[in-house]
Amino acid sequence: MNRALFVPSRATLRDAVAPATPVVENDVLPDAETCWAALGRRDRGFNGRFYFSVKTTGVYCLPSCGARAPRRENVAFHASPEAAEAAGFRPCKRCRPREWIVDKGLSSAVAMACRLLDNVDADEAPSLEAVARKVGITASTLTRRFQRELGVSPRDWLAARKTGRFKAALKSGDSVTEALYGAGYGSSSRVYENSDKVLGMTPATYRKGGAGARIAYTIAGSDHGRVLVGATHKGIAAVYLGDSDTQLAGDLHRDFPAAEIVPDDGALGPRVKAVLARLDGRKPSAIDAVDLPLDIVGTAFQWRVWKALTEIPVGQTMTYGAIAEKLGEPGAARAVGRACATNPVAVVVPCHRAVGSSGALTGYRWGVDRKRRILAEEKRRVAR
Repeated sequence: MNRALFVPSRATLRDAVAPATPVVENDVLPDAETCWAALGRRDRGFNGRFYFSVKTTGVYCLPSCGARAPRRENVAFHASPEAAEAAGFRPCKRCRPREWIVDKGLSSAVAMACRLLDNVDADEAPSLEAVARKVGITASTLTRRFQRELGVSPRDWLAARKTGRFKAALKSGDSVTEALYGAGYGSSSRVYENSDKVLGMTPATYRKGGAGARIAYTIAGSDHGRVLVGATHKGIAAVYLGDSDTQLAGDLHRDFPAAEIVPDDGALGPRVKAVLARLDGRKPSAIDAVDLPLDIVGTAFQWRVWKALTEIPVGQTMTYGAIAEKLGEPGAARAVGRACATNPVAVVVPCHRAVGSSGALTGYRWGVDRKRRILAEEKRRVAR
């Protein structure tokens, strides 16, 4: 099953193979209440932002450590491994806090395993067992770490990397055959069988940038700026928010570079009204709303995230981690964030209701200030 996930760049993985030297993003600790709450949730989003020590055991850990939860009176918080060790604590052998590479968001073992699995110069990727031996842990432990840190198994991660290379090669102008074998596929049959899920179209059509698709669009005003609505004959393909009509139209052309894109203010009238009703909070969001059929492409995991977003009540928010928990994927907060970032239909799929682990309004393609205003308006309507 295809799934959205965080995939480090090749440069990131190459750099990560060197012995890990802890990187401290800043020397300012979050407040103690925030740290304690993050520790209670085993929130991976706080890994590297602080470390906690337990005086009864003499060790310090990452916030996500799976060891038994300590008592509050025995816990102290530190800005870095060095600070914890200066206070007399030693690193936990379970979560290995010194191996956490803060600027990459991965442990050194997982980062190195990703690089080894991603060795496309070899005739075939090394086995999981061989990679685990080189990393210095068992295959089962490596699989568990992948699932905790990346939200997927090594096999799914490798499949996603292969798909990414295939798509990049097609966009760069390689023939379908060159892209297939350059990405590491052994045959074309599996790619063509799954092309709708992988690319949203056949490989040949994707290589041409979506040539043959026709997208009509219109731009309307709203209390939250200009709104572009684009649709194919199947349904809504794009909903963008912004301040400039020129910029919005340019974004549509960049996202669908080879499609036939035409302005159409008349036929899209009912669709625009339906979008504005969601933007104003007058209608609930739904992934299968009759008045807003969708024509968007996503992996199975992205669709699960997008559906979960539509189930968040108007005026309320949910953290990426909580959404991951709801989906039964407690280690996939980063993958949930990526699914939100790749949502092509703003408001219809309300990714503005997803927030960071601390409740902060982080990461919104159309601007955090706009996200704040939309949420405030939703809360105002609910309070009436």
